[in-house]
Amino acid sequence: MQGFPGGTPDPQQLQSTMLAIEQACSLIQLHINPSEAEKVISSLHSSLMPYQACRYILETSQMPNARFQAAGTIGDAAVREWGILADDNKRSLILYCLNYVMEHASSPDGYVQSKVSAVAARLLKRGWVEFPDQEKATIFFEISEFSPLTASAMGLPKEFHEKCEWSIEVHFLKDFYCWAQAAVFNTADKIVNSNVTIPEERACSAAVRLMFQILSWNFKHTVEHDNSDAKINSGLRSDTINLKKFERSLVKPGSLWREILISSGHTAWILNFYTTLRQKYSYDTLWVDSPLAVSCRQLIVQLCSLAGSVFPNDNGDAQVKHLMHILSAAVLWIEPPDVIATSIRNGGSESEFIDGCHVLLSVASLTTASLFDNLLKSIRQYGTINLLSALTSEAVKSVLDNQSEEETWGSDALDILLETWNVILGDTDTDKSPISVDGAHAASSLFKIIVDSHLKAAADSAFEDTDDTEYFHVSVSKRDEQLALYALIARAAADTTIPYLAQLFSERFARLSQLAREEMLYASILRHPWFYALYCCKILLSNKNGESDPTQTLEELYWLLLITSHVLTDSGEGETLLIPEALQAGFPNVLEAAQHPVVTLSWSIINFSRQCLDPGIRAKGQVSRAETDGVGLNGSQHSRKLLNTFAWENNQGELVLDFVVLISMLALTTYQGENELQTLTCQKLLATVVRRKHTCTCLVQLDSWRDLTRAFASGRSLLSLSGRLQRSLAETLACAASCIKDPEASAQYLRELMGPVAGCLVENASRSDLKSVAQQADVIYMVCCLLERLRGAARAAQPRTQKVLFEMGHTVMNSLLTLLEVYKDESTVVYMILKFVVDFVDGQAVFLDAKETSALVSFCLRLLQIYSSHNIGKVMLSLSSSLRSESQAEKYKDLRALLRLLTNICSKDLVGFLSDSNGEGSPDIAEVIYVGLDIVTPLISLDLLKYPKLSRDYFVLTSHLLEVYPEKVAHLNRDAFARIDSDIVERCLAGVNALASYNFRERLGGREGLNSQLMEAEGSHGKVQESISSHFLRLLLQLLLFEDFRMELASSAADALLPLLFCEQELYQRLVHELVEKQQNPTVKSRLASAFHNLTSSNNLASSLDRPNRQKFRKNLRTFLADVSSFMQIK
Repeated sequence: MQGFPGGTPDPQQLQSTMLAIEQACSLIQLHINPSEAEKVISSLHSSLMPYQACRYILETSQMPNARFQAAGTIGDAAVREWGILADDNKRSLILYCLNYVMEHASSPDGYVQSKVSAVAARLLKRGWVEFPDQEKATIFFEISEFSPLTASAMGLPKEFHEKCEWSIEVHFLKDFYCWAQAAVFNTADKIVNSNVTIPEERACSAAVRLMFQILSWNFKHTVEHDNSDAKINSGLRSDTINLKKFERSLVKPGSLWREILISSGHTAWILNFYTTLRQKYSYDTLWVDSPLAVSCRQLIVQLCSLAGSVFPNDNGDAQVKHLMHILSAAVLWIEPPDVIATSIRNGGSESEFIDGCHVLLSVASLTTASLFDNLLKSIRQYGTINLLSALTSEAVKSVLDNQSEEETWGSDALDILLETWNVILGDTDTDKSPISVDGAHAASSLFKIIVDSHLKAAADSAFEDTDDTEYFHVSVSKRDEQLALYALIARAAADTTIPYLAQLFSERFARLSQLAREEMLYASILRHPWFYALYCCKILLSNKNGESDPTQTLEELYWLLLITSHVLTDSGEGETLLIPEALQAGFPNVLEAAQHPVVTLSWSIINFSRQCLDPGIRAKGQVSRAETDGVGLNGSQHSRKLLNTFAWENNQGELVLDFVVLISMLALTTYQGENELQTLTCQKLLATVVRRKHTCTCLVQLDSWRDLTRAFASGRSLLSLSGRLQRSLAETLACAASCIKDPEASAQYLRELMGPVAGCLVENASRSDLKSVAQQADVIYMVCCLLERLRGAARAAQPRTQKVLFEMGHTVMNSLLTLLEVYKDESTVVYMILKFVVDFVDGQAVFLDAKETSALVSFCLRLLQIYSSHNIGKVMLSLSSSLRSESQAEKYKDLRALLRLLTNICSKDLVGFLSDSNGEGSPDIAEVIYVGLDIVTPLISLDLLKYPKLSRDYFVLTSHLLEVYPEKVAHLNRDAFARIDSDIVERCLAGVNALASYNFRERLGGREGLNSQLMEAEGSHGKVQESISSHFLRLLLQLLLFEDFRMELASSAADALLPLLFCEQELYQRLVHELVEKQQNPTVKSRLASAFHNLTSSNNLASSLDRPNRQKFRKNLRTFLADVSSFMQIK
C-alpha cells in the first residue's frame, strides 16, 4: 500500500519477528515462562516504526493471538509516533486497517477484526482535527470511539476530545445513520425474498446494530424548542421520569433528524421489516434470538424513546402517532400473554416477550396514565393497562412457579412490568388524568391474582425445610420493594382491594381461632382413653390435608400482614408514616368509621395481634366498632377525616399504645435469639412511637411502659439483647423523658432508668477483686452491656434531660478510667469506653457551663494520657500477618473513636466556654487536643487512611486544628508535623488557608511564622528540604492544573492559594515560567502565559487578605480554571 510507513522491509527479519511473537503467544497460552514471553511482545510494542512487521504478521500468521498483538502494536506505535508520521502515513494506516476488516469479515476470529477496527477508529480520532472534512467523509469507522465514556487514552487535552465529540455529532453522525439505513434498505429485499440464510443478513444485522448505537449517543449539541403546555394537553409527559431499576434516557437528536426518523416513515419501515421477517420465520423458534432479530428489536425499543424537537410542533400529534405505531407492532410480541407464557415455559424464547415489556415501559415513561391506556384502544377492545395487567399476572405466576431458580424470565419481566406500574401510578396524587374505571378494574383483578398466588406459594412452602425451595428466603429489601409496588396497584382500586384483604384476613383468622378452640376442647377430654384413640385417628386423617395444622394458615397470615402494611402506609424510612393520599381521598360514600374498609382492616389486625399476645384477652372482648363512629361530613373529605382521627376517641389510642408496649416486651423477653424480631422492636417499633411527641406523652403514662423501664433498669431479662440493641433501647427509653411535662418528674424518670445502670458500673469498677475476675467472660459481657446502655442514654441528651445525664456521666468518670487501665489489653472494652465518651461529649457540648466543661475536659485529658501510657492501639511488627490484620481492624475502630472525641472537644461551643473561664486549674483545651494528636498521628498509617471514614475524620480534625490553633502548629515536633501531608490540600483546603494566612500575617509582622518547619520533597536532584508554604504551593498548583479538580471547590482553593502566593512569590514565578516554557505548542504556550498573568493582575488584585480582595481572587481563579482546564487536563 502506497504511503505505508516503515520503509522497505527485510523478508527474513519479518519472518523471524513473526515466529518470535507466535512463540511468545503460545507460551502465554500454556502458562510457560509468561514473564519472558511478555517481554518479547512488549519489545514489539515499544519498537520504532514496527508497522511493516505488524502488517506481515496480520497477513501471514495463522495464529489469531499473534495477529491480535500486531493490531494493538500498530495502534500504540501510531499514537506514540504521530508527530513524526507524514500525512500519507497516517491515512495509509487508517485505510489499511479498514480494508483488512472488510476483507476478513467472514473470518471466524472475530476478536481480531474487532481489534483492528478499534485501531482504525482510534487513529482516525487522533487525526480528526487535522483531516479536512472531505477526507473524513470517505472513511467508515467505529462510532463508539468518539464517545467520551469509551474514548481511549491518547495523552491529549480534554479540549481535543470535546472537539471530536462536537464534530462527530454535528457534522457526521446523521450521515453515518443514513449510510447504515441505506445498507439495510439495500439488503432487505434479498433477505425477505430468500429461502435460505444469506451473507447479507450479517451485513444487515451490523447496520441495524450501528443505527441502534447511533441513537444511543448522548446528544448534547441540539437546541430544543418544546411546547410543554401543548404536550401536557395531548397527554405526553413534560417531565423526565427517573426509573428505579433501569437506565433509560430520552433520545433527543433535534429537529435536524426529523426528516430521517419521522417524516420519511423510517419507524414504520423498520416495524414492517421486522414483522415481515417474523412471519417468514414463524416456523423457526430460534429466529427471535438471531442477531438480526435482536438488533431490530433493540432499535425499535430505542426509537420508542424519541422525544423533543425531532417531532414537529403539532401539539404532540406526531409523537402520539409514533408511539401508537410502535405499540401496535410490539403488542404482537406479548399477546396473548397466557399463550406466550405457556410457550416460554415449554422451552420457547423469552427475548421477544422481554423486549415487548421494555416497549411498554418506554411508552409509559413518555405518556400520562390516560394516554397510555388509550393508545391500545384504537386497535383493541381493551386498553393498555388491561394488557399490562394480564402480562403482570403471567409474570407473577412464573416467578412463584420457579422459586428454586435464582433468575428466570418471569423475574426479569416482573421487574420491568412493576416498574411500568410504578411510572403509571407513582404520581396519581398529582396526575390530572388518573387511570380510568376500566384501568382500576384491571388493577383490582391483577392484585387479587397476586394475592392469591402468593398465598398459595406461602401455604405450599409451609412444610418445606430445604433452602432451595424456601419461599421467603429472599432479601428483605428486595421483598419490601416488590411489596411496595404491589401496594401501588392495590391503592389504584382501593374500593375493592382493601375489602378483599379484610375478607382474606378474617377468613384466616377465623380458621386459626377454630383450630385453637378444637385444641382446647380436645385437651379437656384427652384424659379418657377412648376419646384419646379417636383424637389420634382424627390427627392421622386430617394431617394428610393439613386441616388441623395451623402452620399453613400462619404462613398465609404472615404474608397478608406484610402486604397489608405496605398497602395501608408507605415505607416512611426515616420519616413520619402518613396515610397514602389514595386511601384518604377514596371511599367518598362511607359515612361511618365502622363501615370504612381501611378502619375495619386496621382494627382487625390490631385485635388479631392482641389475641396472639395473650389468649386471656379474648375473654375481654374486642374493641367495639360502634366506638369508632365519625362525624358527619360529605364525600372524600369525610373519608380523610375518618382516617386521620383513627383511634382518637374513648381512649382507643391508649389501648393501641398499650398493646404496642406489651408486644414489644414480649418480643424482647420471650423470643431470645430472634435478632431480626428484636431489631425491629428496638429500632423501628419503639423508636417510632417515641419519635412523635403527642404519642410519647401518652406512652410514658402507661403502666406497661413503666414495667418496661423497670425491667430495663433493674431486671436481667433484657441483658440477653445484643450490644447494639441495648444501646438503641436505652436511647429510646431515655428520649421518652423529654416528653414528660413536669421537669422534676422527667429528671426522676431518668434517675430511675439510668441510676441503677450507672451504679452497677461503679460497683463493678470498685470491686476489690476486679483484677482477678476482670477477664471472666460474664464480667466482660456485663461491663460491655452497661457501657452500651450508658452510650445510648448519652445520645438522647435534650435541653430538659441534659443535667441529669451529665450527672450520670460524671458519676462514672473515675470508674471509666479504672476500667480503661484494667482492660488495657481487651480491645472490645477499650473501644466501648471510647465510644461512650465520644457520644457523651458530643451530646453535652452545647449545654455545659464553664465548670462542667472544665470537669469534662480534665476527664478527657486523663483518659488520653492513660490510653497513651499503655500504648493501646499500637501494632507490633513481629506479629503474624493474620494477627496484624486483626490488630489493624481493632486499631481502626479505636482511632476513629479518638478522632471523633478530639473533634467534639474542639467544637466552638467548648472553646467559647473555656475562653471565658480564666480560673486557675482550668485545662488548656489546645493541650488536650494536641496530646490526643500526638497519640493518634503515630498510629495512623497509609493503609489505615484507605478506610474512607477514618480518612475523613482525620482530615476534618486536622483542618479544624489548623483553623482554630494555627499558632500551636509551630511548636509541634517534627514527627507530628510530618503527618500533615499532601492529602490535606485535597481534603482540607480550609485548613491550608488558615495555616497559610497565619504564616503570611506573622511574616508581614517581621516574625518567623512557619519558616522553621521544613518538609522533604522530591526535587530535580533528589530529595530537598523546603518550607511548608512552598510545599503546599506546589501541591495546590498540581491539583489545580493536572488533576480532576472539582469546580465547586474553587472558592476554597482560591482562599488557600492567595496567602501561599503572597508568602512564596519567587517560587510561584519560577514554577509558572518552567510550566510555560515546557509547552511545545505555541498556541497553548501563549494561552497559558496569558491565563497566569490574568490570575494575579485582573480585578485590581492587592496584597492583602481582606474579604474584598479574596472575592476578587476567587473570580480570577474561576476564570483561570475555565481557560486552562480544556488544554491542561490530559486524557
